[in-house]
Amino acid sequence: MKTVLRFIACSDLHFKADSPAEPARFEKGMRLAYAYAEAEEYRGIDAVYINGDFANNGLPEEMALMQETAARCVRSETEIVYTLASHEFMAPDGEAGAVSRFVSLFGQAPDCHKNIGGFHFISVTTERGCHLGEKKLSWLRAELEKAACDYPKPIFVFQHPHPTDTVYGSIIWGEDEFIPVLMDYPGVIDFSGHSHAPINDPRSVHQKYFTSVGTGSLSYTELDEFDKLHGTVPENAHDFAQFVIVEARDDGSVLLRPFDIISGAFFGCDRLIEKPWEPDSFVYTDDRYNTQNRPAFKTGDRISVERRDGELLFTFPQAYCGEERSDSYTLRLTDCDTGRIVRQINVTSSYYLADMPETVTIRCPLPQNGRYLASVSANSFWGKVSEPITTEIEVIR
Repeated sequence: MKTVLRFIACSDLHFKADSPAEPARFEKGMRLAYAYAEAEEYRGIDAVYINGDFANNGLPEEMALMQETAARCVRSETEIVYTLASHEFMAPDGEAGAVSRFVSLFGQAPDCHKNIGGFHFISVTTERGCHLGEKKLSWLRAELEKAACDYPKPIFVFQHPHPTDTVYGSIIWGEDEFIPVLMDYPGVIDFSGHSHAPINDPRSVHQKYFTSVGTGSLSYTELDEFDKLHGTVPENAHDFAQFVIVEARDDGSVLLRPFDIISGAFFGCDRLIEKPWEPDSFVYTDDRYNTQNRPAFKTGDRISVERRDGELLFTFPQAYCGEERSDSYTLRLTDCDTGRIVRQINVTSSYYLADMPETVTIRCPLPQNGRYLASVSANSFWGKVSEPITTEIEVIR
């Protein structure tokens, strides 16, 4: 089993004329990816697919910055292909102006079917923001039908929004128009973005009728949950830049390798799609929610409590579920005299950072005078909850 093709899938670069961070991250990511490839038996990076929202406001100077940056750091032997989406359409001249400007500057069509190294790559630009109308869907189906003639082989498809109810981030940031088309081609491995959801989240790969893969962001992360103390965008959201390095094998299998640009390292959570065309072989399904594995704190883990500026700060070590990180933590503060829960707070574990902090701190407004039991439980990505660690505190204002 040998690698015969390698490409990068990324999205949501959000280049801005006044921000050097995103171009620098893209350049660093390409430099690191080439260094990795050159140390492997198969040394190539055959393509880079940039899957929408590469220009933050669709302005001419943002598109030009993307083109200039790519020309500087993507080698001539590597194909670079773009799709457009909602942020490209934000310029004053709208969608039509963005497409015209893109074709003129990049010399590419917004919808594209390429054969790269014997594999089919189909990319489609959305319209009306992140939608696909009947004409685009008909084009997509026709191109998929051509690609399916090479069965059994994976078919790589790219569009900006997630298919609804697939990968993490697809409930709020997904679209469902193209699902009936993709369903007829189980060999599809579909790459999408829009949500900025972390690609090292195990839910960023999903299989049911076909395979869906989230592509993260090079700008900042966002979480698809609304119970967090910090909202959907955590405080360290901008310490974040990820893309997926994809390797196709000579037996048709495909390896997905989530890569962290900030630390310059793989996350160590590779996912192997053994037979992309065979749904009965799929392992990244919703059955994962039925796991009995729960996160656990280590024996001796404790909660430390500090009072500062009218708040209580609860600090504790990270919990793990085997090799998998915890998704989040829930703090409950219970009045020892009445048994009433007076506060519940949920925060992320910062699992999306390659260098995840060893401890987590939850800030809690100072309650009324009294004795309280503080308990912290770790939550898995699959809805499983750990046994809590606890401590008693007394509050005297």
